Amino acid sequence: MGDKTHAHPGAAGRAVTADHPASIRNVVLVGPSGSGKTTLVEALALTAGAVNRAGRVEDGATLSDYDDIEHRQHRSVQLSLVPVEWDGVKINLLDTPGYADFVGELRAGLRAADAALFVVSASDGVDGATRLVWEECQAVGMPRAIVVTHLESARADFEEMTRVCAEAFGADDPDAVLPLYLPLRGPAGPDGHAPVTGLVGLLSQKLFDYSPGERKESEPGEDQLPGLQDSRARLIEGIIAESEDETLMDRYLGGEQVDVGTLVEDLEKGVARGTFHPVLAAAPAAEGARQGLGTVELLELVTRGFPTPFEHPMPEVTGIDGTPRRLSPCDTDGPLVAEVVKTSSDPYVGRISLVRVFSGTLRPEDTVHVSGHGLADRGHEDHDVDEKSGALSMAFGRQQRPVTQAVAGDLVCVAKLGRAETGDTLSAKDDPLLMEPWRMPDPLLPLAIQAHSKADEDKLSLGLSRLVAEDPTMRLEQNQDTHQVVLWCLGEAHSDVALERLRSRYGVQVDVVPHKVPLRETFAGKAAGRGRHVKQSGGHGQYAICEIEVEPLPGGSGIEFVDKVVGGAVPRQFIPSVEKGIRAQAAKGVAAGYPLVDLRVTLLDGKSHSVDSSDAAFQTAGALALREAAGETRIHLLEPVAEVGVLVPDDYVGAVMSDLSSRRGRVLGTEQTGFGRTLIRAEVPEFEIGRYAIDLRSLSHGTATFSRAYARHEPMPPQVAERLREQAGHTP
Repeated sequence: MGDKTHAHPGAAGRAVTADHPASIRNVVLVGPSGSGKTTLVEALALTAGAVNRAGRVEDGATLSDYDDIEHRQHRSVQLSLVPVEWDGVKINLLDTPGYADFVGELRAGLRAADAALFVVSASDGVDGATRLVWEECQAVGMPRAIVVTHLESARADFEEMTRVCAEAFGADDPDAVLPLYLPLRGPAGPDGHAPVTGLVGLLSQKLFDYSPGERKESEPGEDQLPGLQDSRARLIEGIIAESEDETLMDRYLGGEQVDVGTLVEDLEKGVARGTFHPVLAAAPAAEGARQGLGTVELLELVTRGFPTPFEHPMPEVTGIDGTPRRLSPCDTDGPLVAEVVKTSSDPYVGRISLVRVFSGTLRPEDTVHVSGHGLADRGHEDHDVDEKSGALSMAFGRQQRPVTQAVAGDLVCVAKLGRAETGDTLSAKDDPLLMEPWRMPDPLLPLAIQAHSKADEDKLSLGLSRLVAEDPTMRLEQNQDTHQVVLWCLGEAHSDVALERLRSRYGVQVDVVPHKVPLRETFAGKAAGRGRHVKQSGGHGQYAICEIEVEPLPGGSGIEFVDKVVGGAVPRQFIPSVEKGIRAQAAKGVAAGYPLVDLRVTLLDGKSHSVDSSDAAFQTAGALALREAAGETRIHLLEPVAEVGVLVPDDYVGAVMSDLSSRRGRVLGTEQTGFGRTLIRAEVPEFEIGRYAIDLRSLSHGTATFSRAYARHEPMPPQVAERLREQAGHTP
């Protein structure tokens, strides 16, 4: 790293392929929205020769030819793959969205990758959400490096940024987060800002000048060397600390000169193990330039320092029946095990599955077993089917370039897998296997929708099923209580993209309607009611009278019907009719239109007529009796209460607890969970947390998460209930 001047780039316009896992690197780019991840990918592709200076390949495609929604929103909203080649190594660059609403795409990228580049802006610093992802990678030992962008900003200070990164990412060992290069600045402009024109390698002590439009190596002047020595010495000590040679540090401190080759070798081992995290600088190429600043250094780090897929731990694999299977990591001749990390629809090709192959070799037109389990709660039914795969290809923007195979460790796009959904396992049809799914965030923002027209209604179900199949962080709910179609999302931007895709991709126009909370009603105390339904208008009349007593029951009891009629006052054949009428009225409610629950209704007496009494008459009388009883006592509105768990950094515990109290929440307790975070357990009315996913993100600057689960229904405070009753249509 830092000793080469050039490598052999891949040629624009052809698919980048790999025949062996050792020549593959899978790298995910992580960082907040606006940090420059997509720009960095384009700069790396230019340096690697995957695009020309205009950013295009031979067939005219560009890296920015992704989703139309991304063009309109000016940000990434989905995971995208850009394969490039450098020094005979295929590098699969996985560009992830930085906005919190699309964290599902980020997690898919982490699942598919073997190492991560954390991209941070020199002008913005490191946010809390990026720290959380770093800790997740740290927990599983994923190798990480840091790339500082936006050095052209007048506020950019690379040295200060490396200190910030060491503080944010090196809490356990700040000396494990150190720069490999220092920026070289040119003459200051009229505004006093000196642009970055090159880099100085701390190990090689070489200058790498990018100002001519491509990287030129030279020797530093004598006046430049002294300023590098402190940084170089700290880097060497940090690398030696990673060395397996325990005598090396003593020898170095004793004055022995350590060979640069030995340092580079130890550095590469430390990076691959995930214990040393180099900081590099990068900037896009200037107009007409062939290489962006720092891109060669980054490509060298990836090819020489990041691990091969052989070093990626094999996720847990079982048979369809749950029997554990032990497989060798990345065995190209082993059983086929691949995972769908992303699903998308192409208007011309149909469904396209982005697949990471963990074992075996995948070829076009193979018949594979598609298995999906464990996401039934999000609208994904468990499925096990055999399907014939279509063509295999490598993506480049919207272009798909065919390839003949994908070996273990590689990523590939597979066409025509009609049942495959994100998170599914592909395996051999005669040896079906199942991979342990990765952890996905729970969608907790409800979006109630309805078809805009009859034509849209006919297409809505299909459009929603395809949308949910592509994105497992969405959950589709057909609420039986409120009769609403609810799409649960991660945030407002996530829901906006869902609506846009329904419209543009599936031709479905929907209207967003207020989300209803499933309320209930119950009696506050005992009451009696008399239902009298007597009508005579020629011919057979209608005659039914019944008397009931109603008393409340504990929560969750439902409606209990008791018959205490004596002497045949209500004929036996009509007693079920009374019960049916009471239950029908209870389902409609008696005060605000919500279902009536947790009552015992006792039929005490009644009257009938030998000719005019009927099933329908006693059903009506039962309903009338229940309504009259409701007028004799107070009716409680019952609201659902959720058990909420909020995982929040300690700095925000007070603010979150105060906010929960303002939502009529009851804090049940707190517990420390490590990494400086606290779990707050509380019970909060669901009526108060419809938008909590958005509000909590704002309150905690994107660093808190929460879970929710239905606990019970309980009486709503009278002032809140009264306000609801006053709303038109009694809609919450």
